[in-house]
Amino acid sequence: MDLGNEAYLRSILDSVPDAMIVIDDAGRIISFSSAAERMFGYIEAELIGENVSTLMPSPDRERHDMYLNRYLVTSERRIIGIGRVTTARRRDGSTFPIELSVGEALFGPRRVYTGFIRDLTERQRTELRLHDLQDALTHVSRVTAMGTLATSIAHELNQPLTAVTNYVQTASDMLADPDPDKIALVREALDECATQTIRAGQIVRRLRDFISRGETERQIVELPRLVSEASALAFVGVGGRSVEFNVQIDPTAELLLVDRIQIQQVLLNLIRNAIEAMEKVHLKRLELSSQPGRDGFVQVIVADSGPGLAPEVAEQLFQPFTTTKAAGMGLGLSICRTIVEAHGGKIWAEPSRLGGTAFHFTLPEAEIRDDE
Repeated sequence: MDLGNEAYLRSILDSVPDAMIVIDDAGRIISFSSAAERMFGYIEAELIGENVSTLMPSPDRERHDMYLNRYLVTSERRIIGIGRVTTARRRDGSTFPIELSVGEALFGPRRVYTGFIRDLTERQRTELRLHDLQDALTHVSRVTAMGTLATSIAHELNQPLTAVTNYVQTASDMLADPDPDKIALVREALDECATQTIRAGQIVRRLRDFISRGETERQIVELPRLVSEASALAFVGVGGRSVEFNVQIDPTAELLLVDRIQIQQVLLNLIRNAIEAMEKVHLKRLELSSQPGRDGFVQVIVADSGPGLAPEVAEQLFQPFTTTKAAGMGLGLSICRTIVEAHGGKIWAEPSRLGGTAFHFTLPEAEIRDDE
């Protein structure tokens, strides 16, 4: 049997469960496997000669040619030979999380790239089920930890608060029968009240510092990649198919000096909150953008077309245990604020031009020297 036979090789490739797409050095599709047809909803004949960016959501769709040209010029590997988790776009416009691995080959003067794509939807559904079990265990641990913390706080504060109570009661008793000779004793009791109150405040500050202490592990990261990876996770299991998701990253505001995992958590929380806020509206639009901020910061905006925030909620939005969700604990936005402020930035909410809410937050911009 001739192993070079095209039909034979095609039959082998069609049996591979992962989608396979081959493109040339201009990004044009030259092969599209059967698994890719099933995954994306296109047939091969529709895509031959088309740019592979057709299968990408924003911002990768607009930037793919730039990424490819940069590799051809610099040979700097961002995806090729490395692999990454990102998001792909089906024919119907819906997005889904994928694991993408890209290989490179030379056929004489011709350079081609082969992408192997694995749909992570089912795997992440399994992970979500496992996370549900983990969440149940975490909830028990959290309740236990909160009980322990409450006991510790009560124990620490009990002594100064008891002393304050005793001093106030003593001063009150002495003032019930005014006597000039007792004024000095009343003043002394009130001074002790002030001392014990300051001590109670120091205990609270010490506990707060103990809980919040920790340094972020910062590195230079690209905002488009953070958005791509965070959105891939956010759209799993939350009805993201009907959401029109648009990303507009300013090229002058895309390099950040941050803790990658922590900022992905902020993006994940805000994107999921936006999707859930739009659950009952007909037109679901989600926009994520960036722009240069002040004093070396980049401003990121996550805007939705949901119903917006009630004034009473907006006033306490970033306070712990403030939530509009029936089953929520109200800690997500509080955690976001803690992370953003730990990076030296700020976070706030405004009405969105889409009709819902726009969350703005600032992060430190990475400084790239010319000699690097």
